[in-house]
Amino acid sequence: MRDYDAATAFLGEWGRFQRLVFFLLSASIIPNGFNGMSVVFLAGTPEHRCVVPRGANLSGEWRNASFPLELRDGREVPSRCRRYRLAALANFSALGLRPGSDVELEALEQEPCLDGWEYSRDVYRSTIITEWNLVCEDDWKAPLTTSLFFVGVLIGSFISGQLSDRFGRKNILFLTMAVQTGFSFLQIFSTSWEMFTVLFLIVGMGQISNYVVAFILGTEILGKSVRILFSTLGVCIFFAIGYMLLPLFAYFIRDWRMLLLALTVPGLFCIPLWWIIPESPRWLISQGRYKEAEAIIQKAAKMNGIPAPAVLFDTAEMQDSKPQQQQKAILLDLFRTRNIATITIMSLLLWFFTSIGYFGLSLSTPDWHGNAYVNCFLSAVIEVPAYVIAWLLLRSLPRRYSLSGTLFLGGSVVLFIQLVPAELNVLSVGLVMLGKFGITAAFSMLYVYNVELYPTLVRNMAVGATSTASRLGSIIAPYFVYLGAYDRFLPYILMGSLTVLIGILTLFLPESFGNPLPERFEQMLKVKCFRNEQQTTGIRSSKESPKSLITPL
Repeated sequence: MRDYDAATAFLGEWGRFQRLVFFLLSASIIPNGFNGMSVVFLAGTPEHRCVVPRGANLSGEWRNASFPLELRDGREVPSRCRRYRLAALANFSALGLRPGSDVELEALEQEPCLDGWEYSRDVYRSTIITEWNLVCEDDWKAPLTTSLFFVGVLIGSFISGQLSDRFGRKNILFLTMAVQTGFSFLQIFSTSWEMFTVLFLIVGMGQISNYVVAFILGTEILGKSVRILFSTLGVCIFFAIGYMLLPLFAYFIRDWRMLLLALTVPGLFCIPLWWIIPESPRWLISQGRYKEAEAIIQKAAKMNGIPAPAVLFDTAEMQDSKPQQQQKAILLDLFRTRNIATITIMSLLLWFFTSIGYFGLSLSTPDWHGNAYVNCFLSAVIEVPAYVIAWLLLRSLPRRYSLSGTLFLGGSVVLFIQLVPAELNVLSVGLVMLGKFGITAAFSMLYVYNVELYPTLVRNMAVGATSTASRLGSIIAPYFVYLGAYDRFLPYILMGSLTVLIGILTLFLPESFGNPLPERFEQMLKVKCFRNEQQTTGIRSSKESPKSLITPL
């Protein structure tokens, strides 16, 4: 009796077929990188102030003095959302009085921006903020737009696995590519903020579904050693490449509709991949479609220049090799004992706060000192060494210390930003980049650690629950960035404090490095404070461990 891996071992690990699948599936993730962070520029908020109509009968001096001053970042600047009552200013102007010397401006009555806003075009020519005036009383709509995108990501992460299990990996991969590309294109024709936001939610569903299904398809087609490389450096680095392309597109295309069109076009280049990327033979076998699976393997053998056996899959053998039906697990099993409940709660908090830190820093790039486009590019570039370092740490060092160290690094340097003098802008950006490096490295190691902590019966459920906590963190993250409108350092203080706290908490989790995956609840490692309880015997008898599996964020 042979299983799938044994039946296809003759193909080798890194032939032409595997290289083609590896790079094409990785390349299909590039659009996810720029679509996932596009809101940074689509919803960029330029400097703005109230419009003073041309027919307001004000002298130039009174027109310049129409805006009350407010304290922002330690400086007095004209208000973005208020102006002095124009009727009163017109009277003073007609009487020849001068602002400041003849009239005390602070005592004048103020009014909101009744005639709209004028926006600076130094950074953006147009965004959805300028299109629908999502400022002042409506500024809450900007973070809500981003949050609803991540609500779509949460929904998509729930349904993508189920759809691909039922209808096939390849079919759902290209369907979700079409959803992401098609609804992004429809956003260009949005006539209201409500229409844009609903479409953006659907784009979020397609974005994560495309990412997850491409990941599943690659891990099922590729061999064990290449699968590890694909799941670490492959999907993550190609996502970062897409992220790097976003500020390049945005720098040259500063109108939000044209930018969205430019970001949509690359999705069309994925259409020819339908005739190149195969369906997962593992999925076909699970559906009893052995002939189709054999045809794919034989085509792969021909591409690799290797002769294939006449019969690859014996139906009786493959049926015998299917695992027996296992006991069903429920969500409450993640809390069935004090030890597993503690691990679950700490894991949920770990995912939640790490996600807030990652997305909070990624979405706040326009608020950093300096050029918004350069900052976004640097934020993307720093992810590449973060993924490489995470991969190296997972291969050789204990999980707890690797995670805690990178989280503590990321959180502490973000906390330190508030102490940097205002004139040292480069240092501030450097600290944010170092913080992003630490949090990204930690984020990319979480799946591995989670997989190693839970027994087989509830492992998939545990990963799903903690991934949901991560999505909830991404939904809340835009509001951490929004707090920067009230105090520039407040988002960094909150994100840094929470990241340091969760880094310390990680030290109390059990160490899984060098231990076999637990099969039963009794084999689970103990939380540090429970180690005086009876330890399960035989856990450390094996040194095999999945050392370098990183799955999608």
